[in-house]
Amino acid sequence: MQHEHAHEVGTDRAVRLAAFGGPEHLAVERVPTPQAGPGEIRVRVTAAGLNPMDWFMTADAQSAARFGLSLPSGFGTDFAGVVDQVGAGAVGYAAGDRVYGAALSRALADHVVVRADGGIATGIAHHTPDGVDDRTAATLAIAGSTAAAALAVLRLGPQDTVLIGGAGGGVGVFAVQLARIAGARVIGTGSPATAEYLRSLGAEPVAYGAGLADRVRALAVAPVTAALDLHGTDTVAAARELRVPDGRLCTIAAVVEGVQAANGAQAGPAALEEIARLAAGGLLRVPIAATFPLREVRAAVELQAGRHVRGKVVVDL
Repeated sequence: MQHEHAHEVGTDRAVRLAAFGGPEHLAVERVPTPQAGPGEIRVRVTAAGLNPMDWFMTADAQSAARFGLSLPSGFGTDFAGVVDQVGAGAVGYAAGDRVYGAALSRALADHVVVRADGGIATGIAHHTPDGVDDRTAATLAIAGSTAAAALAVLRLGPQDTVLIGGAGGGVGVFAVQLARIAGARVIGTGSPATAEYLRSLGAEPVAYGAGLADRVRALAVAPVTAALDLHGTDTVAAARELRVPDGRLCTIAAVVEGVQAANGAQAGPAALEEIARLAAGGLLRVPIAATFPLREVRAAVELQAGRHVRGKVVVDL
C-alpha cells in the first residue's frame, strides 16, 4: 500500500469535480497541501465513507449552489484519520489523535482542515474511541447523525413497532439498530434479496413496493405505531394507511405535508458520540459493503449511487 501515499512534497491527492454531474466528472488531482490556521486542525485522512448526499449535492449547479459549493469542487463528506497539525488556539486536539467527522464535499483528499469547534459546513471532528477502526469511523458522521435526528423525532420505546422504509441503506443500518436499542420492534422494507441482511440487523423484513400496507398487516405483529421513510414517500403513505398519526412519521429524503423531516444537522454531537460508543462496545455494528482505493473513486461512487448496497461504501486513502 505504501506506493499509494507517495507524492511530491507539498502536494496532496484530492478528488475534484471539473463539472457538476455524474461520477464521470470525478478525477484525482494534485493540490497544495492545506495548512491549519488559527482555531483549526488538519487531519491526515485514512478513510472516507460515501453517502447519497455526496452525489445529490454535486449532481447539478442548482443543487451545488444550495450547499454553497462552486467549481472546481471537492467530493465526499465523511472522513476518519489522524490529527497531524494543530493551529493556534485549537483546543481539545493534539497531533496523533485519532478522529472522525464531516467536511462538506471535501473529505476525499489526503488532508482535510476543519475547525476545532466547527459544524458540518466548516468541518467537524470527534475523537475516535478505542475499538472503532478508521473504516467504521469514516461511516458514522452523516448517516449516524441523520438516524439519530430521525429517531429523536419518533421518540421510540419498548411499546412501539416502527416501520422503517429503506432499512438496508446507509442510514437504515443505524436507524434499525438504534430503534432496537430503544426497545422497539422494527419492520424494515427492502428487496426480497435483502431479507436475511435485514434480519441480521434486527429488523423483520418486508418487501417494498405496491401493497406494502397489506404485507405489513399480514406479518400479524402488533400495530405499527411509528414510521421512518429513508427513501422517499412510499413508507409514509403505507403508514398512513395503517393509521399511524402524522406526529409519529418522519422522512429524511422527501417533504410530505404534515410530516416532520429530519436532518443530521439537528443531532447534537452527543448523539453521534453515543453512536461511536455503541460501536466501540460492539452493541452497534456497521457493515462495510465494499472498500476502494482512491484511484477507483468513480467505481466506488457508481456502486454507492446504485442504491442496492447493503451497508456502507468506504474509500481508503
